[in-house]
Amino acid sequence: MLTAGFLSRYVVRLIDQPVARRFQRQSIAQTVLRTVRLAVTLSGVAVGLSILGFQVGDLVLSVTVFSVVAGVVLAPLVGSVMNGLFILADQPYEIGDLIELDNGNRGFVDDITVRYTKIFTLENTFLVIPNDVIRDQLVTNFSAEDERTRRSLLVIITYESDITHAQQLIRRAAAEVENVIEGGPDIRIGTARYPASPTVLIHDFGDDGIVLKLRYWVERPYQVEAVDASVRETILRMVDKSEKPIEFAYPHRQILFDDAQEWTPSESL
Repeated sequence: MLTAGFLSRYVVRLIDQPVARRFQRQSIAQTVLRTVRLAVTLSGVAVGLSILGFQVGDLVLSVTVFSVVAGVVLAPLVGSVMNGLFILADQPYEIGDLIELDNGNRGFVDDITVRYTKIFTLENTFLVIPNDVIRDQLVTNFSAEDERTRRSLLVIITYESDITHAQQLIRRAAAEVENVIEGGPDIRIGTARYPASPTVLIHDFGDDGIVLKLRYWVERPYQVEAVDASVRETILRMVDKSEKPIEFAYPHRQILFDDAQEWTPSESL
């Protein structure tokens, strides 16, 4: 048994670099190495058992019986393995990608096996999720092809504000934030092309004011929360210092009372 283990590790070390060069995807390379190691280990065990006097027929029968029992007991594990193979084949994410699950968990893919996917979260914790569970969830991949992430922010200003100046100010505020793409060639998504620099358009005419929609690109997906906060802070600061009239809108409610006769307590009381 120990000899088979040492032999499998030696073979894996021997083919590690060639396999890594052959397969560009790290998850596939690791799966191949794990499979080779398991195959070498089982082969070594089979040879050892034959040396000890086990007959091949008895060994095959024992393996068959064991496989039937294991198939019943380990059915959930088999399901995870099959889903792991589908994940490796479909390539919805790769080791190093930043993904988000529909339950809100977000992090970097640290490892993909045929049984589970390991995620290193942004909160510095590990999530080990069986593949049959993660296959049933909606997975958002922020690193699939282009890490640049487009963000949106709604800003509501009053109808009395200088709209043109507000658009220019908000656009300039976003461009000044670190890790926001200031400009350059248009960014292509599928067949569509979008300006790389921040844009501000009139999104809607609301009850309380004009709704402006700011759109900007962030260089890295893990930076979006910090960048969003910095964009808001910069807009607040620049609006506060603006020489032209720009005022944030907020809900106003005006309550009107009927000219009803004023009530007075009865003198009889």
